Amino acid sequence: MPISDDDLAHLSRCVDLARTALADGDEPFGSLLTDPGGVVLFEDHNRVKGGDATRHPEFAIARWAAEQLSPEMRARSPVYTSGEHCPMCAAAHAWVGLGRIVYAASSAQLTQWLREWGAAAPPVAALPITEVAPDAHVDGPAPELAEEVKALYATAFAG
Repeated sequence: MPISDDDLAHLSRCVDLARTALADGDEPFGSLLTDPGGVVLFEDHNRVKGGDATRHPEFAIARWAAEQLSPEMRARSPVYTSGEHCPMCAAAHAWVGLGRIVYAASSAQLTQWLREWGAAAPPVAALPITEVAPDAHVDGPAPELAEEVKALYATAFAG
């Protein structure tokens, strides 16, 4: 499914959340969950700076959704994120049974940018979501937001 204007609006909010994380001294990732009609139910940004590397916004969304939404509602609720889910978050998404994932920048893009900058690779393989969660419905990246996301990543990761 192509990325719609509504999707881009949600992705722009995710980029804003990533910017908030960066301003707070954290890694620039932001995500949100909507209901099937597009109403934002939950949003968060990375909170790994305290030493808990599992505090990704996508993982927080999975936990929140498991506690707050029925399985049927979770399956119909899309997740938007500034960067493609890491394997940990993709697994959490699949285990909880969340709906469509839409991301602004891919793991492949991040990996390439890190190489360009001579930055260290993440400690976990940058796998596409569907390699971890084969039945996930995934759309991305959004070329319209690539340079903006790359600039946030450059501030955080470029040497």
